Amino acid sequence: MSQHRSSWVLHVDLDQFIAAVEVLRHPELEGKPVIVGGRGDPTERAVVSTASYEARAFGVGSGMPLRIAARKAPEAVILPVDGEAYTAASDEVMATLRAQSGAIVQVLGWDEAFIGIQTEDPEGYARQVQQAVLERTRLHCSIGIGDTLIRAKVATGFGKPRGVFRLTVDNWLEVMGDRPTIALWGVGTKISRRLAERGIITVAELAVAAPNSLVAEFGPRMGPWYAQLARGEGAQVVDDTPWVARGHSRETTFQQDLTEPEQVEEAVRELVARVLEDVEAEGRPVVGLTLKVRYSPFITKTFSTQVAQTFDREVVLVRALELVGKVEPDRAIRLLGLRAEMPTPEDAREGHTPTRSGW
Repeated sequence: MSQHRSSWVLHVDLDQFIAAVEVLRHPELEGKPVIVGGRGDPTERAVVSTASYEARAFGVGSGMPLRIAARKAPEAVILPVDGEAYTAASDEVMATLRAQSGAIVQVLGWDEAFIGIQTEDPEGYARQVQQAVLERTRLHCSIGIGDTLIRAKVATGFGKPRGVFRLTVDNWLEVMGDRPTIALWGVGTKISRRLAERGIITVAELAVAAPNSLVAEFGPRMGPWYAQLARGEGAQVVDDTPWVARGHSRETTFQQDLTEPEQVEEAVRELVARVLEDVEAEGRPVVGLTLKVRYSPFITKTFSTQVAQTFDREVVLVRALELVGKVEPDRAIRLLGLRAEMPTPEDAREGHTPTRSGW
């Protein structure tokens, strides 16, 4: 039997956000398949940033090469990415959320946020939030309601588009138990495959999996965490502390493959300069580097190294070029990316260097 609750987590997710912003700017596109990616030119190397629901009906999805998306939806309108427009629209949405009575808002990105709220009627509150966002920004959103952040996040998927859905300890396994583990927030294709190899196919099976088995496969931290995800457990309190980036990254997709070492070195030098502009603006040192390499046709590798805390551009450049030495010779490269890790205030309090994270 569930206990009476008045504290709730709401997860607000804007529907087809980037595409919706573009339709507001170009009303004649309403109801048409819209794809946003790169510079809007499918003959160039770029990927889909987002697709409208009409485009998704043709099988177009985020991360798909733009040229393939154009073939799948030949009637679609393809537009270039306009980050400034999306940032401005997002700022309006988040300001609207913060203006709601009693709301504690934790921003997750351009198009989503958690809200912590005390209410006896979470569905009613969610509908009020939807209406407020629509009136101020003309954008629609879906809202998940939960007793933990994980459950609220997962619930949103059942509410799309423009809906509201509740997941709590009472109905979590009823709704999620028979679904594949990849349906969980934080479990991707590789992890679900490794779980399947151990006979764990569904969320319910992962929720009751033997802890020792998970630790043996995924380690003492991630193993128990995956089981916790499967039970929908975790944080119950929304934290509105401003988010601090652990790192900054830049990447470039080349219209012509890089085939010479000199080309690769020049590209990495440019990436170092661009990344360090972002890092230096925050006044935090570099403590790690990750080089991302995508060989033709579409095989991606990453190479990482820790760095003694430094603000020195030359030191960072030297360490980045050391990573270039790990790139396979005689293989054509279509994309390079560089990520610089930085310590956060939390790391300083806890007295440790952050673990490296990739793309």
